[in-house]
Amino acid sequence: MGTTESISQLGLTFFGLTSNTAPEFRLAIFKQIHEIVFHGQGGYDWNTVYNMPLWLRKYTFNEIRTYYEQQNETAKKQQSSNAKSLVSPDGTINTPEFMKVSKEYKGKTNYK
Repeated sequence: MGTTESISQLGLTFFGLTSNTAPEFRLAIFKQIHEIVFHGQGGYDWNTVYNMPLWLRKYTFNEIRTYYEQQNETAKKQQSSNAKSLVSPDGTINTPEFMKVSKEYKGKTNYK
């Protein structure tokens, strides 16, 4: 009775979870729990998420991810539509935009 071998014909133990892959799965679970707790903005605590049924945790994670992806897309669209910079991409001053912005401050200096 030397080494213990798997009696499965596939050579895998416990439904494919081996001592080599278990740390990776464990890390993935903890990352998912962290993401839900962190990005849930106080709506979830670690213990609640850890004890969630797997299907519910995956659903919650995907809903939060989808929400933040939509937020990022909206922010990118707003930035691109409001992209009036005072400095051109080549490093020169965008004179028309600079004049528009500076009209508000014309004659309002504190220097004497």
